[in-house]
Amino acid sequence: MILSFDLDDTLISNKFELEKTNFLQRILGIECLRKGTIDLFKELKKQKHQIYIYTTSHRSESRIKWMFYSYGIAVDYVINQQKHQQKLRNTNIYSSKFPTVFNIDIHVDDSMGVEAEGKKYGFKTIIISETDKNWTQTILKKI
Repeated sequence: MILSFDLDDTLISNKFELEKTNFLQRILGIECLRKGTIDLFKELKKQKHQIYIYTTSHRSESRIKWMFYSYGIAVDYVINQQKHQQKLRNTNIYSSKFPTVFNIDIHVDDSMGVEAEGKKYGFKTIIISETDKNWTQTILKKI
């Protein structure tokens, strides 16, 4: 199964507990990941899922991949705002995310708006709250 994850306020934020960073990450200004991300991604890989990052930010693909690599996590594919816009350019779809066009089975996000888009355009979402202390279990149970 292909799972995609949003970045801002889903995996990256100062609103929830964060993974520990090392000296090199701090020096290089690597963004801090939500606590539990490393173990969750390792478990998903163990279960043979592919992990995509699907963000509406303009961060470069290499920056995103390097951030996860610095935590010992390899992501399979990165979709940023540029790739999203390019893929949807000649369609009549006006959605902030459209995982189906990238063959994504389930998209994980924090936005209720993305959940509404999923219902409208027929893609599956798992919406997690910044206050959900058991967010990784929420995801594992729903997939």
